[in-house]
Amino acid sequence: MIGNLKPLEIVLIIAVILLLFGAKKLPDMARSLGKSARILKSEAKAMKKDDAATAAPTTATVDDTVPPQAATARTIQAAPGDVTSSRPVNEPKPTTQS
Repeated sequence: MIGNLKPLEIVLIIAVILLLFGAKKLPDMARSLGKSARILKSEAKAMKKDDAATAAPTTATVDDTVPPQAATARTIQAAPGDVTSSRPVNEPKPTTQS
């Protein structure tokens, strides 16, 4: 269906998009779409890596007996170059002292 578009129809579609969103917002929208795609790709790789690590048989060691909460906090890694959106997965709760 998309392969059947004629050049005039493609130009018309681009003109409508420019009229709807404006020339100033299109680069920002494309940039944010690219960041989202990079983040999605890196998260998918991390999920595959985690699945491969859990699927591999391991022997019981001292490290296996440590509860998951006692381990260091993992950080969700953003796409390369986007360091502002990385955040810790498990944030420690603040303690109140009386």
